Amino acid sequence: MALTRMTLEEIKARAARRSPEEQAVFRRRMAATTETEIRRHMIEDGEDPDATPRFERPVVPREVREKVGMTQTGFAALLGIPVATLRNWEQNRFAMEPAAQTLLKVIDREPEAVLRALRDSKAA
Repeated sequence: MALTRMTLEEIKARAARRSPEEQAVFRRRMAATTETEIRRHMIEDGEDPDATPRFERPVVPREVREKVGMTQTGFAALLGIPVATLRNWEQNRFAMEPAAQTLLKVIDREPEAVLRALRDSKAA
């Protein structure tokens, strides 16, 4: 089965289109899912069901930008993205792509090195 990326709104819209009978079937299937099946699915997906959950603090774009002392305009130019995109991230209007999250995480941890590398690449 292929994975489909959907927003919460899309999931809710799809659920709202179910007939009462379809909704009842869906609820029965969910209720019938056993812990053994969930464990099997996790293993099939490459997850370790016995691992301790690891929670990382999410990257907060505004905090990263302020840490490096840049304006929204300057930071967006450095990243090569529209200012509107940065504003949307900072105001939680849109989720960041994993690559953008990773870049901001690296900037947060090693700001001087990343800023130097990004500025040098813009000058070249």
